[in-house]
Amino acid sequence: MTITDLIPALKGRGRRRAVDEVERLRQNEIALLTNLHAAGDEIALLRNDLADARGKQAEAEELVVQQLADINDLTEERDALAEEVTALKRRFGPQLAAEANANAVTVPSWVRDTSDPADQATGPIDVSPLWEARDAGLLGPVTDPGRIGPDDDTQPIEAI
Repeated sequence: MTITDLIPALKGRGRRRAVDEVERLRQNEIALLTNLHAAGDEIALLRNDLADARGKQAEAEELVVQQLADINDLTEERDALAEEVTALKRRFGPQLAAEANANAVTVPSWVRDTSDPADQATGPIDVSPLWEARDAGLLGPVTDPGRIGPDDDTQPIEAI
């Protein structure tokens, strides 16, 4: 029996034909190989990203070490300056206190110098109710409260 004699025997009937199953398995294998190659490409990209990330991490660690060294140097400089300031305060403290006493502000906070014309105090603002202002004669005659413009009708109203 030859292979060509076996092919009709493998065909079978309906859905369960062996040829159809072989074709389906081949298509499945092609899909799986495609996925495998895509996964390999993705792994290569991820490895490149990992290498870049490790390089950036190394740079960041170097930067941190450099900044820690700068912080230590600046801390030592700050401590030295603080000691120097303390020594100068001890040395010149009495002189600073004498100057502060000599230039002390002796005017109470509620006294205000108004000798400058620009610093003159303002007068009180009249906030009496309108009926009191009317009774005192501070308001002019109100003949037409809804009227806007001059009192006599001979003059035109200016357009804005």
